[in-house]
Amino acid sequence: MSWDAQDYPASMKNMKELERKKAIDIANALLADGYPDDRVIPIAMKQAERWYADASPKEKTAFKNTPSPTKHDNHDGDKSHSRLLDAKETVYYEDKQWQVKAEGGKQPSESFSTKEAAIKRAREIVKNKDSAVKVYKKDGTLQDETHPQ
Repeated sequence: MSWDAQDYPASMKNMKELERKKAIDIANALLADGYPDDRVIPIAMKQAERWYADASPKEKTAFKNTPSPTKHDNHDGDKSHSRLLDAKETVYYEDKQWQVKAEGGKQPSESFSTKEAAIKRAREIVKNKDSAVKVYKKDGTLQDETHPQ
């Protein structure tokens, strides 16, 4: 089920209008990628909240001026992305930064200057996924694998 600005999950009701627009857009894209309906809403809401907090005023204005998402938008979905939903998050050192990437993913989702920041972000991600975090040392050997508390 896709959503639009008039028909969206009740849990998005109290979001800021622009934040909700982003959440609907993300949710529809996740559905196109084959994510299960019951997992899409919390993921989309969390990502939209984070986007809203981190976006510059210019980015917010640009997104505000884009057409509102509709139930019939064409998202070039890739059903293989849903396999990453329960994937472990890995923290590893590459290109002089600590990377966070879903195990099996093609590229890191985020990069950090410190290992601690990367581990913290990986733990935040797996809380939504009920998965684990694999932490590697700079030399590439496995240091630790933890499950969320």
